[in-house]
Amino acid sequence: MFKRFLRPGVLVYVSEYFASGIFKYGFINCHMSSSGPAYRIENIVATVNLGVELDLERLAERLTMAEYNPDQFPGLILRLTKPRISALIFRTGKMVATGAKNEEDLKNAVRALVKLLRDHGAEVPFDPEVQIQNIVASGNLHAEVDLEQAVLMLENAMYEPEQFPGLIYRMSSPRVVILIFGSGKIVCTGAKSEKDVASAVQKLYNQLKELGVLYVEEGGEEELGEEFEEEL
Repeated sequence: MFKRFLRPGVLVYVSEYFASGIFKYGFINCHMSSSGPAYRIENIVATVNLGVELDLERLAERLTMAEYNPDQFPGLILRLTKPRISALIFRTGKMVATGAKNEEDLKNAVRALVKLLRDHGAEVPFDPEVQIQNIVASGNLHAEVDLEQAVLMLENAMYEPEQFPGLIYRMSSPRVVILIFGSGKIVCTGAKSEKDVASAVQKLYNQLKELGVLYVEEGGEEELGEEFEEEL
């Protein structure tokens, strides 16, 4: 039901993060104001075009930390610890990097991966093309939301509580999909930059406030806690 409304991959990311339990914890290293919404980037997915074909068998032999089983998966898997990034590297020179928490970490990871590949015999460019495909962020509006009223007043919104406890809102600018829960917790997916995430979260807060469907909490900042899990 939701697949026809969300872009491909969105449900995968959201379900993975629900399962990982990120909503058990408070906002650490998050972007927030004392009285408005808060958000934290959970994952950045980016593609990298190295522009050359790669000998994955040779790289797998030379890189002891690499995982390569072409019978199971056509790509070579590399994992960095600083920053904590996973990379899927394909013979065509295409690469998918996941796990970054900010754009600077992503840039540093790509530099580290390029150096690693060059140090082990791959003639790849120092400055490959990098494109962010999706940013997933969790958030808190610090206000309860009347979802029954919100779905009637927001364009491109869907709310079927018997199927899923959150309202699904497709924002047109910036182009993102936001899951909104009655507690004020949100999940934002589909952003292409950190700036898009910040803009989308603030815009959503302003829209809901103008529509009169926000009930601001007393006492300020609230941690992401067990009540979110209960909604699921």
